[in-house]
Amino acid sequence: MMMDFLSLFALYVLCVLTCMALVCRWSHGAQTPLEKSVTFVSQRFSSCAPRWLQRLFYKFLHRLFHQRTRLFLYLHLLLECAVYAEFAYEVFGYCREMDTQLSSLIVPYVLLAVQSCFFYLCCYRDPGTVTKDNHASQVRVYLYDRRLFQPGVSCSTCLLVKPARSKHCRVCNRCVQRFDHHCVWVNNCIGAQNYRYFLLYLLLTCAMAGDIAVLTADMLFHVVLQADLLHARYIDHNGEQQPAGPRFIIQHLFLTFPRIVFMLGFLVFVFVLLAGYALFHLYLAVVNQTSNEWYKGRAWGCEHCYGIAGHQCSLSSVTASSFYNRGILRNLWEIFHPFTASVKKNK
Repeated sequence: MMMDFLSLFALYVLCVLTCMALVCRWSHGAQTPLEKSVTFVSQRFSSCAPRWLQRLFYKFLHRLFHQRTRLFLYLHLLLECAVYAEFAYEVFGYCREMDTQLSSLIVPYVLLAVQSCFFYLCCYRDPGTVTKDNHASQVRVYLYDRRLFQPGVSCSTCLLVKPARSKHCRVCNRCVQRFDHHCVWVNNCIGAQNYRYFLLYLLLTCAMAGDIAVLTADMLFHVVLQADLLHARYIDHNGEQQPAGPRFIIQHLFLTFPRIVFMLGFLVFVFVLLAGYALFHLYLAVVNQTSNEWYKGRAWGCEHCYGIAGHQCSLSSVTASSFYNRGILRNLWEIFHPFTASVKKNK
C-alpha cells in the first residue's frame, strides 16, 4: 500500500515538473537544461507522432504560451484555493488540538489577503505601455547604453522608436517601458509600473507556502511524537520484532493523512521553486537589471567572447548590468518609485 502512495506521489511530482518545464520552454527564449530536456522530448514526439497530432499539440502550446490566456491565472487560483481548503479543513483543527497559538494559524490568512491585493495589481495594473501619446516622454526616461539599447531603433510592430530598456511583448502586442518579462501566471507583462507589485507578490507567495508547510510539518511531527512512532516496533515476515524506521513512519503518515502529505510535498516544491526565483529577482532589483536585459546580456557577452580564440564567456551579465546600476538603495528606490519623464537617469 505504501508503494502505491509513493508511486502516485512520484507521478504527481512528475506532472508538476512537466508543467513547469513547458512553461519555461514555451514562454522564454533561453535554453536552460530543463528546457533542453523538453526540447529533446518534443523532438522524439515529433519523430513518432502523426502529423495531425503534432499540429494539434503545437497549436495548443502556441495558443497557451504565445497568446493572452487566463488559464494559468485560473489554475493559480484553483491551486491556492485547494491548499487553503485542505489547511482549513484538516491542518487548522489538528493544530488547535495541539494548542498551537491562534496568532500563528492566522498568519497564512493575513498573508493571503495582502498577497491577493498585489496579485490583483499585477494582473490589472498597466506595466508601462508605450503609446503614441506618451512616446516622447518615455524616450526621455532612460539614456541608451549603446550596448543592449541603441538610439534610433524602431519597433517593427508599433512603428515607434524604442525607448531605452523597453521591449515589444509579442504576447500582449505592445511595447513596455523597462520590460522585464511576460508572466503567464498573472496574464500580464511585468514592467516599470507593476514590477514592485510583482516582486512583493512573489515574496508573499513564497512566505505563504513556507508558513503553511512549517505548520503542516509541525502538525505531522507532533502526530509522530504522540503515537510514539519513533520507539515503535513491528513484526516482520520472519516473525521477529524490528524497530520502526523512517519507512514505517512515512507509511503511517501516508495512510493516515494522504491529502495532508500530498499538500506538504506540493508546498515544499513550490517554496523551493519560488525561493530561487524570488532570489533571482531580488538580485536583479539590487543591480537595477531586468530579466530581459539579463538574457540579452548573456547573448551580448557570448557574441563578443566567442570571437576570441579558445575563450568562452561565463553566463554572467556583468557587461550589461553596470550602466543603469546606481547603488543598492537608489536601485530599490527606482523599483518602488518608477522614474517619470521628468527624471532622466543613467548610472
